[in-house]
Amino acid sequence: MDRWLTALTGASPYRRWLQVPGSLTRALMGASPAFNVGRLRQELDRPCLDEHAPLSLPYGHLAMIREVLLRNGDTPLVFAHSVVPRPGLAGPWVKLAGLGNRPLGATLFANPRIQRQPLAFLRLDRRHPLFQSAARYLPEPARSLWARRSLFSLEQHPILVTEVFLPAILELPIPELPILEST
Repeated sequence: MDRWLTALTGASPYRRWLQVPGSLTRALMGASPAFNVGRLRQELDRPCLDEHAPLSLPYGHLAMIREVLLRNGDTPLVFAHSVVPRPGLAGPWVKLAGLGNRPLGATLFANPRIQRQPLAFLRLDRRHPLFQSAARYLPEPARSLWARRSLFSLEQHPILVTEVFLPAILELPIPELPILEST
């Protein structure tokens, strides 16, 4: 499996979107006149292989997986995939089960006690299960898709959020937010 990068190199057309420092949901709401969230699934399942280590989750353990599309009207912009280990579901993340079609980002950035780790980036290809899941929502095939992920924690309970950027996001105005510095 590929390694997630802590800094972006190269001139990807997705760079500005990948480096939005705060809530991607908020940035999309500002750029998308018909922004909405469509929940695809929310269930106990096995996380992707590269998600176990950041969550300190033993292999084979189940976690709550939530997948949504962030859209402009009917146009998918971002495939978002969140993983919450089971102990967090009985603790500080108990209310996530009732989010429905509301954005997770609004919850994560509304609570000042929630801590966020730095973003990590990866160009996903067809070997990665998140590429396979996101590719279902593309109007035409792609060879790769850019993704970013970040680990959030509250009361020492983590949630890993991965956002896979779909080509339609490039049709939106470039976000007017400061970008993160590359090192």
